[in-house]
Amino acid sequence: MLLDGNSLTLETFKAIVLNKQKVSLCPKAREKIVKSRAVVEKAAQQDEKVYSINTGFGVLSKVKIDKDQLEQLQVNLIRSHCAGVGEIHTEIESRAILLLRTNVLAKGFSGVRPELVEIGIEMLNRGVHPVIPSKGSVGASGDLAPLAHLASVIIGEGEAYYQSKRMKGNEALQLAGLKPIKLAAKEGLSLINGTQQMTALGALSLLKAEETMDLADLICSASLDGVLGTPRAFMDWVQQTRPFPGQIKTAKLLSHFMEGSEIYKSHENCDRVQDPYSFRCAPQVHGGVRELLSFVRHMLSIEINAATDNPLVNGDTQELVSNGNFHGQPVAFALDILGMAVCELASLSERRMAKLIDPSFSGLPTFLVKKEGLNSGFMMAQVTSAALVSENKLLSHPGSTDSIPTNNEKEDHVSMGPLCARKAKTILENSQTCLAIEALAAAQALEFRLPLKPGKGPHFLYRFVRDRVPALDFDRNLHGDIEIILSTLKTGEMYNAMTKEFSL
Repeated sequence: MLLDGNSLTLETFKAIVLNKQKVSLCPKAREKIVKSRAVVEKAAQQDEKVYSINTGFGVLSKVKIDKDQLEQLQVNLIRSHCAGVGEIHTEIESRAILLLRTNVLAKGFSGVRPELVEIGIEMLNRGVHPVIPSKGSVGASGDLAPLAHLASVIIGEGEAYYQSKRMKGNEALQLAGLKPIKLAAKEGLSLINGTQQMTALGALSLLKAEETMDLADLICSASLDGVLGTPRAFMDWVQQTRPFPGQIKTAKLLSHFMEGSEIYKSHENCDRVQDPYSFRCAPQVHGGVRELLSFVRHMLSIEINAATDNPLVNGDTQELVSNGNFHGQPVAFALDILGMAVCELASLSERRMAKLIDPSFSGLPTFLVKKEGLNSGFMMAQVTSAALVSENKLLSHPGSTDSIPTNNEKEDHVSMGPLCARKAKTILENSQTCLAIEALAAAQALEFRLPLKPGKGPHFLYRFVRDRVPALDFDRNLHGDIEIILSTLKTGEMYNAMTKEFSL
């Protein structure tokens, strides 16, 4: 796959990051890189100040650097900015950040040499993934600290993962058959100025959120059958009267999943006039989530191909311009929206779970277990779900509306985009857990509806869960059950099985 800084999609991002597809530099992109590099080299020979080429950084930009110290300036920049802290990013996350930073350099507006882009490409192809602490960026002037840890490996310092082992950066390069790069003028700053940490984390979360969205519809249908609910509210003509595409899609999926339900036929003429909102309004709520995920996809699809360097270098016009493309505000907004959207999947899921275990509504045994009282069944599973939903409510408070001045007030407004990315990731993980708990409860509810056959969606989910977790006849440790089903959401196993079953 060719990298050119312009044509990366979220699907190719996934193929490279998750499926380890090989990449190479587009020949036309290489030509553009060479042209912009010539502008930097010309500026480096001049006596007038040019930011980041022969000056210090931030408020230190007033300081002129001697020509014989320009290379040391770039090395010092990387070393001084390796100030990240906190949990280390996973190898997948590190690989995603490396890909996006390399793609930015390939765009040809950073003024680096082709060799710098090529070592990023080779690190991807050979599986050298920098060790990057997750905290330390405020999301403006770039994700400086995280990207500095990435850059430190390129110059033979820092730490990296190679063949799943953590080691010194120079050792990882050597084992992979690569040599460190000696930085030239501007190249240090070109490696760290940008939004690639927040964007990479956001892209990974979005792709998983889109899968989780479809699974939420599937699991909802199983709960609906389990509580003797009706799909009548999902009729197409009803949805067309409020034609949000996301709402229509969820309603169609729910209707499709409920086809062939003997359970529904058995109570078609019952006296329940309408279902609670957590069931009846699933198209409206899930559909609203779908609309927001579409917006986030739009924003991130632009950002993964954006030139976020400063200064930007135009090889055609011979211009070198200080700018603000490194500011992460558009991405921060999008990632807050991602978190808020996914939060509602968990909120509705927990309410459906609560209805499943409530005999006054479902008509099923209390907490979905025989010999209630002696057994507590799914009592605490619902409490766990409730705890995660409340945590999500706190985490969904926007980070993008926060700002704190840095760099002696030079950077007086920041985006907090990396915080938004980490929040969205946690909200997604919590929501997946809530859905896993609901899936277990829905399968248990369907046990009590036998021998009546559920709809094809609920039937698929029932079989999927039962292939991995037995029915709950007596109390047992539910942690293991939850983890088993949760892992199928996280790895994509349940999603892949569903899409194969229903040709989605």
